[in-house]
Amino acid sequence: MPDILTSETVPAAGPAAPTVDTTVRKTRRSPRLDLGTALALAWLTLVAVAAVIADWLPLSESRDPAKALLTPSMQPPNLLSANPLGTDRQGLDLLGGLMYGARVSLVVGIGGVVCGVLVGGAIGIIAGYFRGRTDTVVSVLSDTMLAFPPLILLMALVTILEPNVRNVAIALGIMVVPTYVRLVRANTMSQRSHEFVTAARSLGASNRRIMVKEIAPNLVLPVLSYSFMVVAVLIVAEASLSYLGLSIPRPEPTWGNMIAAGQSEFQEYPYLVLVPGAALFLTVFSLNRIGETARRMWDPTAGKL
Repeated sequence: MPDILTSETVPAAGPAAPTVDTTVRKTRRSPRLDLGTALALAWLTLVAVAAVIADWLPLSESRDPAKALLTPSMQPPNLLSANPLGTDRQGLDLLGGLMYGARVSLVVGIGGVVCGVLVGGAIGIIAGYFRGRTDTVVSVLSDTMLAFPPLILLMALVTILEPNVRNVAIALGIMVVPTYVRLVRANTMSQRSHEFVTAARSLGASNRRIMVKEIAPNLVLPVLSYSFMVVAVLIVAEASLSYLGLSIPRPEPTWGNMIAAGQSEFQEYPYLVLVPGAALFLTVFSLNRIGETARRMWDPTAGKL
């Protein structure tokens, strides 16, 4: 009789059920860095390093046509020559132009995002925290700015300002201010109702301290993940302005004015357009890929979609 009771009450041997701790760890595990994102990160690292060290590399002349008078023009790409990616109609080196153009694109894109985050983030967190009339006024102003076609707004700004790297970055930053206002405002509205904000308010913390110390740190990751894609948009915007002759002029190389300079000889010398066009495409694609990966890693709700 004891043997029968033992066989009925003891469960059969089998694989142990996962504990709660193991299940929690599995659900909290961050997504892996896939091959495409790793390649995108490698490309952006290469572009950033090339932009930083361009002045110290033994490159052929790529900015001053007067110094390239002895260099043959329209040389096709040859990796074993002094001009690995060829030269343009003025004898300027395309490889050097790509590196200096990368510097302009990264400075303008990142500078515009910094301006947009500082101004739009401050306005957005104030509007989302205080609500009421402040929120209404900010919403009307941001919606008004978003109603303007971006290219026309940019053309107006760069027409007023002198076309240099600093002013173009400021103009692009002004363009993305309303976008960051709406992003930060929406996240602030969701954060202000959390328990830690209520606890800080009940302990006597001022509104300024709550916004700076309690809410702002929780906005860093969503703003940062979104900023990768905004940098990509601003790089395309600057290239479009350069292509139209409204941004940084020649002989200072940018990817946009390099494409514009080579379009008339595209059929006979396609590399004049394909070289800067490929660099622009790969950089924008890589920024979008990294931004999407960062959004999935830092936003749990986005990772489930």
